[in-house]
Amino acid sequence: MTTRQEQITLAAEAATRADYLAKETERAANHPDKRSLVQNLSAASTAWSDAAQAHAAIAALLPETEA
Repeated sequence: MTTRQEQITLAAEAATRADYLAKETERAANHPDKRSLVQNLSAASTAWSDAAQAHAAIAALLPETEA
Protein backbone atom coordinates (compact mmCIF):
# COMPACT_ATOMS: atom_id res chain seq x y z
CA MET A 1 0.00 0.00 0.00
CA THR A 2 1.24 3.45 -0.82
CA THR A 3 1.09 6.48 1.39
CA ARG A 4 -0.81 9.66 0.69
CA GLN A 5 2.44 11.50 -0.04
CA GLU A 6 3.53 8.83 -2.53
CA GLN A 7 0.20 9.18 -4.34
CA ILE A 8 0.58 12.97 -4.39
CA THR A 9 4.07 12.57 -5.84
CA LEU A 10 2.79 10.17 -8.50
CA ALA A 11 -0.02 12.60 -9.34
CA ALA A 12 2.44 15.46 -9.74
CA GLU A 13 4.75 13.39 -11.94
CA ALA A 14 1.85 12.30 -14.14
CA ALA A 15 0.60 15.89 -14.41
CA THR A 16 4.07 17.01 -15.48
CA ARG A 17 4.13 14.38 -18.22
CA ALA A 18 0.63 15.35 -19.35
CA ASP A 19 1.67 19.00 -19.55
CA TYR A 20 4.82 18.18 -21.52
CA LEU A 21 2.86 16.05 -23.99
CA ALA A 22 0.19 18.74 -24.37
CA LYS A 23 2.92 21.21 -25.32
CA GLU A 24 4.40 18.69 -27.76
CA THR A 25 0.93 18.22 -29.25
CA GLU A 26 0.63 21.96 -29.82
CA ARG A 27 4.09 22.10 -31.41
CA ALA A 28 3.24 19.19 -33.69
CA ALA A 29 -0.06 20.78 -34.68
CA ASN A 30 1.79 23.91 -35.77
CA HIS A 31 4.44 22.05 -37.77
CA PRO A 32 3.33 20.74 -41.18
CA ASP A 33 5.69 17.75 -41.09
CA LYS A 34 4.58 16.63 -37.62
CA ARG A 35 0.80 16.88 -37.85
CA SER A 36 0.51 13.11 -38.16
CA LEU A 37 1.72 12.86 -34.55
CA VAL A 38 -0.99 15.09 -33.08
CA GLN A 39 -3.57 12.38 -32.42
CA ASN A 40 -1.12 10.07 -30.67
CA LEU A 41 0.46 12.86 -28.62
CA SER A 42 -2.96 14.10 -27.59
CA ALA A 43 -4.04 10.61 -26.53
CA ALA A 44 -0.87 10.15 -24.51
CA SER A 45 -1.36 13.51 -22.81
CA THR A 46 -4.94 12.60 -21.95
CA ALA A 47 -3.85 9.25 -20.52
CA TRP A 48 -1.27 10.91 -18.27
CA SER A 49 -3.84 13.49 -17.21
CA ASP A 50 -6.27 10.71 -16.29
CA ALA A 51 -3.51 8.99 -14.31
CA ALA A 52 -2.77 12.22 -12.44
CA GLN A 53 -6.44 12.60 -11.54
CA ALA A 54 -6.63 8.98 -10.37
CA HIS A 55 -3.57 9.34 -8.14
CA ALA A 56 -4.94 12.58 -6.71
CA ALA A 57 -8.27 10.90 -5.98
CA ILE A 58 -6.52 8.03 -4.23
CA ALA A 59 -4.42 10.47 -2.21
CA ALA A 60 -7.58 12.26 -1.10
CA LEU A 61 -8.89 9.01 0.38
CA LEU A 62 -5.74 8.11 2.28
CA PRO A 63 -5.00 9.38 5.77
CA GLU A 64 -2.30 11.99 6.22
CA THR A 65 0.99 10.54 7.37
CA GLU A 66 3.26 11.89 10.07
CA ALA A 67 6.31 13.73 8.78
